[in-house]
Parts: sequence; structure tokens; C-alpha cells
Amino acid sequence: MAKKNSIVFKCSECGCVQPKWLGRCPECGQWNTLQECIEDPHAVAAALRGPNSAQMAKPVPLSTIQAAEGERLLSGIDEFDRVLGGGATKRSAILLGGEPGIGKSTLLIQAAANISASQSGPVLYVSGEESASQIKGRADRLGLDTSKIEILCATRLEDTLSALDKLNPAFVVVDSIQTVYSVEGGIIPGTVNQLKYCSNELIGWVKERDSVLVMTAHVTKDGNIAGPKALEHMVDTVLSFERNNDETRFLRAMKNRFGSVDELGIFEMGQKGLLPVKDPSAMFITRRDGDQPAGVACAAVFEGSRVFMVEIQALTVPAKASLSRVYSEKIDSARVSRVAAVLEKRVGLRFSDQDIYVNVAGGIRLTESAIDAALAAALYSARTDMPLPNGSALVGELSLAGEIRPVSRIKQRVKTAKSLGYNKILSPEKCEGAILVQNVKDLVKAVFTKKAT
Repeated sequence: MAKKNSIVFKCSECGCVQPKWLGRCPECGQWNTLQECIEDPHAVAAALRGPNSAQMAKPVPLSTIQAAEGERLLSGIDEFDRVLGGGATKRSAILLGGEPGIGKSTLLIQAAANISASQSGPVLYVSGEESASQIKGRADRLGLDTSKIEILCATRLEDTLSALDKLNPAFVVVDSIQTVYSVEGGIIPGTVNQLKYCSNELIGWVKERDSVLVMTAHVTKDGNIAGPKALEHMVDTVLSFERNNDETRFLRAMKNRFGSVDELGIFEMGQKGLLPVKDPSAMFITRRDGDQPAGVACAAVFEGSRVFMVEIQALTVPAKASLSRVYSEKIDSARVSRVAAVLEKRVGLRFSDQDIYVNVAGGIRLTESAIDAALAAALYSARTDMPLPNGSALVGELSLAGEIRPVSRIKQRVKTAKSLGYNKILSPEKCEGAILVQNVKDLVKAVFTKKAT
């Protein structure tokens, strides 16, 4: 007769196992650390699975180690590979977070289909939230070849590990990690111990093989990945999927051990799934037939290795209360207040009695200092109700002294602005086709003098 599972109490600090609950752990002396869990005789401990588990790890001189660039696995989706740093590095773990319905599963099933077509080995898709028929229906709607994709609809960790050992896939998707549980991690799925234990087991498996692991994760109402921050420290790459509007999606790397975190992937959701945007450099520009309205200025910004032209929009209205406020989501409100204070001090334009509203066309978040000059021009234009000339673009960082300071890669920014039809480009450095401005007074004079007269 098979032995039944028994309930024991395990200390979350030292791992001591007791047959009954105790207020204080007899091994480490910590209070209220014993948690109820199931002792499964069929569960395989991680220490017994490794081929070298009986060998003791020994240090070696770092000088004897040969540095080697990890081999990468291309997903066939250009924007996805760009954010990963040129493809997913083998023996790495990736955590993908995003709000429900944003397209995480769609992106990963597309990547799985492309990888399965280019690799000789199978691809494993583990789903704990959707049935096999739902995933198959999505793949059929997208017209994907699923002949080499193995599907496993299970939430038990031991089932997933068994399938991994049997198939040895080149690409593994776990959708989502919050649904995976093991009796070794506690009796309740989704707890902190479960997430840490299950993730550690899966990451340990992929680190020993030429495979790539992608785990999707739930997010909180603030857009942060749910669960312990230790989960983000355990993986090699953390990706965030953001929604701009009903069709456009942004993919960013919050952490990447094998590439830059500055790259931005832009997708459009269509009938064929998530498709890379063909011309992202001009995506955030509003094309107008007439003159540009007041309060609008364009800036050239870098996102990773690409230059984007973005439109900053500003609006000022008399404060409704004794204290003025700044309303800005896509640009840090502290930056907006700082630029407004510099304009008030150096130009004499009063903002202290105004409510300030700032927006960025296209919904992209801007963090680099190169937008300061354009933000100052937009605020000045909104306050004076004088629009910038058509075809104007600005680059530069604004100091507290009112100076327009140089930023990195100005020539590339100016070149991109010129290629998109901008004929009046203001820059703090001498560049071909750009107007030199060294302080905020020069900026106002170069942009708004003709309009004022």
C-alpha cells in the first residue's frame, strides 16, 4: 500500500521539520516560523537531482576562468530580441510581467512557434491558467506552426520538472509562476515561500542546460510585479509589458544581466498577434496641416540605440487654490517644477500662481535630461500663448543657472530630426544644421522673438 502524504511543520528560517506546530523553532530559536506543509514521498529533492550533487564545491582562481559570451537564442521577433540585448542568452531565466490581457501569452506563443521552427529540439509551454484547447485556439488564430511545441497544463512543480527532464527543451515558458506550487514549499499555492521555492527549482534546472526559461508574472494595481522582490533578484532578466492604447504595447527591460536596460520594444496588436512597429522613430509625432498650437514642443530622445522624436505638450491655467499644482504622468513632476522654477527666475515668467499640466504624445515615459530644453519651450509657449515655429526641435539639459548643457550623442539626435523634416533644431553644441543656444534666454530669443514681434 502506498504511503499517504503526511502534514508536517517546517521552519521558514532554518528548514527544521517538526511533527507538530511549535511557537518557537527548537533549532534556530525563531518565533512563529513553523509553517504547515505536506510531506510528499514522491517529491524529489533538488539536491538529489543534480549530477554533481555529491561533490563539494571548491573555489578556483578567477584569473584561470575564460570569459565567454553566452550563446543567444533568437525568438524571431525583432523588438523582443532587441530588448533582450540581441536574443535570449542560453542558461538564463527571464521574468515577464504585465497587466492581464496585455498580450504576454500571445507574445510568448509567437516566440515559441518561431523558436521551435528554428531549433531541432522541442519547446515546452507550461500553462497553469489556460487549458490546452485555449492555447491551441490562439495559435490557430495567429496562424502559427505548433507541431514542435509540447503543451503541459499543470500547476504541480514536480510534474513540470519531470517533463523538463524527459523532453530537455530548448525554450521553456511557464505561464504563470504564481500558479505553480510544490508540497515542499507549503500547503497553500501562491505564497512567498512557494514562489521562491518553485522559481529556484526551475532556475536551477535551466542553469544546467542550454535552454532558456521565461516565466510570466502577475502585477499589482500599481503595475509592479506581484510577489517578493527576491523573485526579481533570482532571474537574469526582468521585462515589463506596458499598454499605451488599445493597439500599441511597450516592452522594457527593468533588469538585464546580458544587455542594456535602455532598449524599448514597440508592438502593435493586430489580427496576426503582436507585430513590431515598422517606423517607431516617427510614431510619437502628431502630423498637422496647419500651424503648431501653443504649448507644444518636440525633442529628440534616445531609447537604447534608437532616436525617437517626441512631442511634449504643456498647459498652464490659473491655480484653483492658493497652492499651485503640477499634473504630469509621463514626465517626472519634480522635473517639471524645476524647469518652471528656472524659467521664473531666469526669464521672469511667473508660474507660481499657475496649475501646470504636462503630457507626452503617444504615451511614452521620458526620463532623460535631454528633454529639458523642449520642456522649457513648451512651458514658455503655454504660458505666453505663443506657439513654436513649425519644424522646430530642441535638444539639451537645463541647469539651475539657466544654462543649456550638452547631452550625449547630439549629432545623432540632430541627424534624425533633420531626416524627419525638422528645419529649426536648437542644440547646445555646434552641429551642422543646428542653431547654437547656450542658455534659456538664448532659447527664448531664438524661438519666440519673431512670434513676439
